[in-house]
Formats: sequence, structure tokens, C-alpha cells
Amino acid sequence: MGSVKSYHPVKLIAAVTVQAEEQWPELQAALERLFAPLDMAMNWYDFHHTDYYTAEMGPSLKKRMISFQGLIDAERLPDIKLATNRLEESIADGGKRRVNIDPGYICAPRLVLATTKDYSHRVYLGKGIFADLHLLFLKGHFQPQPWTYPDYREPAVLGFFERVREQYMTELGLAASAPADKD
Repeated sequence: MGSVKSYHPVKLIAAVTVQAEEQWPELQAALERLFAPLDMAMNWYDFHHTDYYTAEMGPSLKKRMISFQGLIDAERLPDIKLATNRLEESIADGGKRRVNIDPGYICAPRLVLATTKDYSHRVYLGKGIFADLHLLFLKGHFQPQPWTYPDYREPAVLGFFERVREQYMTELGLAASAPADKD
């Protein structure tokens, strides 16, 4: 029988999609009030990888990846997703979202996203939220999976998440090259 032990803290990240970059200062302030100050942020990029959000948010969307200072308990992920959903609703215009926020976390072996949508590779966490195992850290790099979203496969996005993982490992007091399978 295995012994139960607590899991080490994880690094909170989020993908943020907006109609216009001018929305960012207000959104950043709201996210920092909810969670923590940002410690890393990607440059904005044109989000043309899917038309999933077009009907609700319009065309020509912008997206960036961010991470927050400090570490959190992984068990908080469902509550964090519910909080970002409420934030999206509070900013909505006429019932249509103006922003989309996809929170998740990075730990040594993986990147996990929170979602309300079930699928074969997603695990139910409770409160209507699923964990989406999105990237695995293998052989020194994050590796996309067959279900990984197209923009998460982009070299700039993967590189950003690898830098966030390095920061995470530093915060844990571990070498960034520590084997991911030791978690």
C-alpha cells in the first residue's frame, strides 16, 4: 500500500484572450487582486488558431500567457477557475464575453489547465471543473499531446512555459534540470 503524502505547491498560470490590448490594465489589476502580482507575461500575439470565440468575442483577438508570483496548492484549481469565470461574466457586454481566461498550473512534470468541458483526457476535480493534462515535461522540454491546443504548440509559447517552469523550480529550491518524473 502506498503512503499518502502532501503534494508540493504549483505555479499558477493563465492564458488570457481579449478583444483589444487596451482591456489589459483593468484585467491585470482584477487578476492581481484575485490571485497575486504577475511575475512573467508573454507579449501579445494574434490569436488566429481557432474560430471558437469569434461568434461571442469577435474577430482579431489577442492572446498572451501569464504567470503569478509565488506558489499555490494544486487543490485550489477548481476555485480559481470558478473565480476567473465570474470575472469574465462581470466584464461581459450584453451577455457576451469580452475576455477569456484559462487558468492552470505548472509543476515539474506537467502543465495542467482547468476547464468546464469534459473529454477523454480530462479528469473531474469537482465543482464542475476538469483538469486538462495539456503539456508533459520530457527530455528537458514541454511536449505537446495529441489534444494540445494549436497555440500551445508554438515555439514561443512552449519557450515561455519552460521559463515559467525554471522560475517555479527556483522557487521550490530545485534545479530546473531536476528529473520531472521524480514528482
